[in-house]
Amino acid sequence: MRAALAKTLKATAQPALRANARAVSGLLEGYGDHVFKGATAEPYLAKQGLSAATLSNAEWTKDAAMADKVAAAVLEWATENDATTFTHAFQPQGASGVRHGLVGMVQNAFFKFDNDGVPVWDLKGKDLIQGETDGSSYPSGGLRGTHCAGGYVQVDSSSPIYLRGDTIFIPSCLVSFFGDALDEKTPLLRSVDALNREGVRLLKLLGYEATGLGSNIGLEQEIFLIPRDKYTERQDLMLAGRTIMGADAPRGQEMCDHYMAAPSHATAALACMQEIQAQCFRLGIPLRTRHREVAPNQYEFAPLFGTATTQIDQNLVVMQIIEETAAQYGLAALLQEKPFNNINGSGKHNNWSIGTHDGVNLLNIGQITKAAGDDAFPTIMAAIVSAIDKHGDLMRMAISSPGNDFRLGACEAPPAIVSTYLGDDMTEYLTAYAKGGGKYEPKTKDLSMGVEGMRHMEIPAQDRNRTSPFPYGGHRFEFRAVGSAQNVSLVNTVLNTITANAFKEVADRIEGGETAQAVAADLINTHVPKVVFNGDNYDEANQEMLTKRGVWRIDSGVDAICRYSDPKNTALFEAMGVLKPNECAARQEILLDHYVGTVDIEAKCMVDMINKHVLPSAKAAELPQVAALEAALDTLGKAIEEIHASSGKPQADLARTLRLETMIDIREVCDAAEGLCPADLWTLPTYTDLLFLDQTTNVDKNYFP
Repeated sequence: MRAALAKTLKATAQPALRANARAVSGLLEGYGDHVFKGATAEPYLAKQGLSAATLSNAEWTKDAAMADKVAAAVLEWATENDATTFTHAFQPQGASGVRHGLVGMVQNAFFKFDNDGVPVWDLKGKDLIQGETDGSSYPSGGLRGTHCAGGYVQVDSSSPIYLRGDTIFIPSCLVSFFGDALDEKTPLLRSVDALNREGVRLLKLLGYEATGLGSNIGLEQEIFLIPRDKYTERQDLMLAGRTIMGADAPRGQEMCDHYMAAPSHATAALACMQEIQAQCFRLGIPLRTRHREVAPNQYEFAPLFGTATTQIDQNLVVMQIIEETAAQYGLAALLQEKPFNNINGSGKHNNWSIGTHDGVNLLNIGQITKAAGDDAFPTIMAAIVSAIDKHGDLMRMAISSPGNDFRLGACEAPPAIVSTYLGDDMTEYLTAYAKGGGKYEPKTKDLSMGVEGMRHMEIPAQDRNRTSPFPYGGHRFEFRAVGSAQNVSLVNTVLNTITANAFKEVADRIEGGETAQAVAADLINTHVPKVVFNGDNYDEANQEMLTKRGVWRIDSGVDAICRYSDPKNTALFEAMGVLKPNECAARQEILLDHYVGTVDIEAKCMVDMINKHVLPSAKAAELPQVAALEAALDTLGKAIEEIHASSGKPQADLARTLRLETMIDIREVCDAAEGLCPADLWTLPTYTDLLFLDQTTNVDKNYFP
């Protein structure tokens, strides 16, 4: 391993040094050059008699002449940057953890033949705006079939066109011949419309004439970076994204030594992360933060906030760049939620807020009070808390990715009990407001470092609660339970939809004659005592207490998925214009199939790895686990057959039992065999081989100048 890594590092040493140089001189030069918006788009659009402001709304897509002008500007920009191809990039369902880039596309060269048969560059407005494709070969939950296969893509003008390599990418939506959403983005955009519609309506009743509003998010992306040569020797990592067996290394995260430690210049990880940031900056992706995470070889990126639709598109690009760049640096990037046992898994914390088009954050008490008066903030907060209480099942459904089976409720992620944290000050303020008084004045405290030469710091008096699934962090809520491999379109579709519905209910009551204070007081008194919890969510006694309160608790991801088609929820989605009942049913089927397919891959990997590695090693070493391993193969074979013979939720329940009971028991046998087997007879890379770049990397003597 060391020889291979040394060879890899020698090959990548100079790119690493270039990345370092770029980080200190010129990383911002060319920022956004590969995204068609703002200053980059302005000179090209000006030649067509347009400005960059043309792209700020969808009107250009509705005017054929204007669309042709935009296309001409895009064509000039693209060819000047050596692009030859365009594609509509959409977001198929059932993609997390298996589909590279989590997007679908067909790439077409933009040219035609002139009258003399000479090829010339050509891109028209109609090419940008829409296209037709196969809608039947993606998971559709029965909405499409080979005999009814039409799928239609349309540009999403809320997310900018961008360029990678020789291709311009047009963020798009995918629907069926009948207009059913076949992708992740279409419901997201519908939920944005619903939030805008009901939010503007409520703000007007509160005295604030907003021109529009939408949700803003910031996504923290956690990953693992491991040696690629060892990754390719593990079938489970290559095909399933996680280790389905593997004994603990003598060292894990018990010393907390990896978290926010200094990046090492002696491994490829830092250079890889620098290159990822550089590529993202060219695409206008503000990937500002990078650091080591808790587990060995675990890292995190985080961007600045942006609109939900753009941030989600950008996050999918970031995930793809991470995987591709890691390979170029002799590494493999693991995006799955729980690649390794007994150390932290990875999340994608979804920091969510609501902002008006003129810059007012509805979750910032100072801004919204100035814009709409004293009743606005408590009314908005009361509505959101009521939405969490009523629709916590949908929030749980939105994070029911297969990888979260092993992550939720552990030391790195909140449990599957959907409460919210507001902090004692905010909770007391809302309670007092419901009684007719109270003013929220965020408290601060003076903090001394105990050093004479250092100034005192003023810090918030309210601590952070990292155990809450959905804590309020001052100006935003953080959905901490979201999985690292997920496309978070569904997560934000749910947050937008349940909030829009809550705003509608409040607005209906105000229009019916109640005061905003009376409506907010009713919601506060009804929902705050139940769903707000400011304590330790990891404590089992607290979990039991919250369960008895009636807070939504769905331990099984399969059961959570099936909340999609609950009548309460289909009625909600339909009323908000986000999803029809048939679309909900289709999406539930897709999520169940995705779960079953994930487990099927893992179980088959376990069979192969026992047959080809564990059992031969155990026999060669004459270990006592041989009989148990042979029996395990029979058990796995029968379980896989039983799953294949079933369908729907019963099939997913069988898969969950296989994964969380049977396979865990078999893993214990495999790991015990590994612990006893002499190293020269064990043929699989171990956790020690996979998890400690700092300790196992040999650097070529010529690496440093």
